[in-house]
Parts: sequence; structure tokens; C-alpha cells
Amino acid sequence: MQLRYSYRLYPAPGQRSALARAFGCARVVFNDGLRARQDAHAAGLAYNITGAELSAALTTAKGTEARAWLGEVSAVILQQSVADLNTAYRRFFDSRKALREWQAAGRKGPKPPEAGLPRFKSRKDRRQAVRFTASSRFRVLPGGRLRLPKIGDVQVRWSRDLPSAPSSVTVIMDAAGRYFASFVVEATPAALPGAGPVTGIDLGLTHFAVLSDGTKIASPRFLRRAERKLRRAQRSLSRKQDGSRNRDKARVKVARAHGRVADARREFCHQLSTALIRDNQAVAVEDLCVKGLARTRLAKSVHDAGWPAFTAMLEYKARLCGREFHRIGRFEPTSQVCSACRVKDGPKPLHIRAWQCQACGAWLDRDINAAVNVAKAAGLAVTACRAQVRPGPRVPAQRREAGTHPKPRREAA
Repeated sequence: MQLRYSYRLYPAPGQRSALARAFGCARVVFNDGLRARQDAHAAGLAYNITGAELSAALTTAKGTEARAWLGEVSAVILQQSVADLNTAYRRFFDSRKALREWQAAGRKGPKPPEAGLPRFKSRKDRRQAVRFTASSRFRVLPGGRLRLPKIGDVQVRWSRDLPSAPSSVTVIMDAAGRYFASFVVEATPAALPGAGPVTGIDLGLTHFAVLSDGTKIASPRFLRRAERKLRRAQRSLSRKQDGSRNRDKARVKVARAHGRVADARREFCHQLSTALIRDNQAVAVEDLCVKGLARTRLAKSVHDAGWPAFTAMLEYKARLCGREFHRIGRFEPTSQVCSACRVKDGPKPLHIRAWQCQACGAWLDRDINAAVNVAKAAGLAVTACRAQVRPGPRVPAQRREAGTHPKPRREAA
């Protein structure tokens, strides 16, 4: 399977100028191809321009005086920019086709994801990138530097070794002005020694993850903890004059603060997902509707949790290490079913964290019970003994689901 290995780059001032030139040339080629396809569609040709025609037009443009500066960068990154445009259109057409088939089938099953039309790139975009393939003859030098054509030997901070020879490398500059090299390598799946436990995972906000064995992992809340520093940096940015150098410096400070938050969240997800895959033979998670939850008053906390990135890490690491990964449907009533007797006790408001089953009398922790039900819904054999909590006062499970603005039902006279 193919994986990406990212490393921090530290280009010299002259190399930064060469990279900026490469970013600009790739951006211009992408915008020229997009404009050509839009003009063809306006003329009634329905985007009828092939990738070969765009490549030929690029070669012709490099011979003109207006686009002669395109020859100052590697030709590979320009061709890759044309390929990116073709891929963007292909994804758009595939998504439209999948949507039509879904509508023709009576809207059964989940709605397929939609991909929009490609948009023009700007030099003010927060992310700039160029890609070098093997044909460009980039290579890692014995001293550890990365040799890029028409850019030079760039210093790399190697945090780990590459598992194989890379097939391509993407040089990325983020909003904070940091440079990264993302290598595409071929990784051979290596099964880990067999592990006995199987785990169901219930994701939440108070606790980032609750495992079916009773383990509760607190939510780091990286964004919430950095809000004061972010607020101060954003306030300083808003006071700067538009177009001034001080405003650009303040913008970089804001971007660096957000970058530190994103890096800390990513590192936390990597460490936790690696530990779960290493210690468990099978893991199961619930397919949460993050897009819907992000439309509520808990939107900031939902985005701060980073559930999609965490589940994606679990999935690919399970494939890489020979583990089982299961994703159950989002409509599975994990919080309404008793994990001991499997009787559905109805929905409960969010403030009910522990409840007693009306059928078997077992006391259940809401989160641990949901984690056990996630594992059972995936077909994993887990015990529900850890789902019980200390007996307390009898609290009957309420039948009304929690809402942002609940409307009382008028009783009939």
C-alpha cells in the first residue's frame, strides 16, 4: 500500500525564491488550463479538452514571449499541474454520475459525496504546492539533503527513515511559511503478533474516546487551551493596516499559532491510534455525522476533537498491521440498548450519564455501554461486565431525546 511520509524542509533564501517561482508557474499553468476548459464549455463543447491538448498548449505557450518564463522551472511540475486539473474534473464528473445513480435508485443508502468544479488558484492561498515525480530525477543525497531540479539541495530534518524509494515528492508551503516534503512510498503490510483483546470505541467531547473495557481517554481540547493566545494574535492582526508589512507579520503569527494547534492534535491522534492498533486485534468505531454535528452550538468543540482524522488513522494502520477495523452505521442505537440484555430502553437526554436498565436492572455507564454496543454491532465478542457502574439512586431512563431548543408537546385535554 502507498503511504505518505512528511518531513520539514529548511530551504536557503535563494532556494525559497526558486520555490516561489515554481509555485507561481504551476499556479499559472493550472489557471490557464481551467480558463481554456471554461471557454470550451461556454462555446458549447462541454469541457471537451483532453489532457494531451492541454499539454500541447503548454508546450506552445512556453515558446511565446508572454510565457517564456515558464522554462525557468522544471517541466515536470508544470505537467503535474495539468494532471491535477484533469483529476479535479474527473472527480467532479464522477461525483455527478454517482449522484444521478443515487437519485435514480430512489435515494437509497447514504448520499454520495459531492465534488465541486475546480476553482482558480491565487498567490494568496494559504497552501502552495508543487510535485516532482521520478522522471524529474529528484533524489536524496547521502548527506541527507534533498536534491530538487532547478531548486538545489535542500536541507531536510529526517525524523524517520523512508521504508522504500519514493515515487514522488510534493513540496508544500503552508500559511505560516513552513516548508514540507511529502514523499509517496510503497509500504509492505507487516502483520503484528496476534493480540487477544477486541475494542469498541465511543467518541465524544468530554472524553475523546471511551473503550469497551472501561478505559476513558480525556479530550485534550487543543483549540480551547490555545484560545487566549489565538485571540491575542488575531486582535493584533485586526489592528494592522491592510497591505502593510506589519500586517503580513501578524498574519504569519496567527498562522503559526493555528499550526501548532493542528500539529499537537495530529500527534495526539497518531499516538493514540498506534497504541490501539498495537494492543487490540480488532477495533470498531461509529460512523459519526461530523458535518451535521458541526451545524450545532457545539461546532467548535466538534472540529477541535478531530474525529475523522483519528478514524482514518485507525483504518489505514489496521490494514498495515493486519488488524481488523470495523465502522458501524451512524443510526445504530448504541446509547439506547442495554449491553447486558440487549433490550432497547429508548433515547435519553445528554445529562443522563448513568442509567438502570428497566429489563434486567443492570446499572450502566452511558459511554462505556455505547462502546460495548459499538463492538457488538460490529460482530465482535466483548463482555459487558465493565459497562456496569456503582449502584445509586434509581433514575428511570427518559424517553425524550435531547435537543437544542426542545418544544414541549401539548397534552390533550
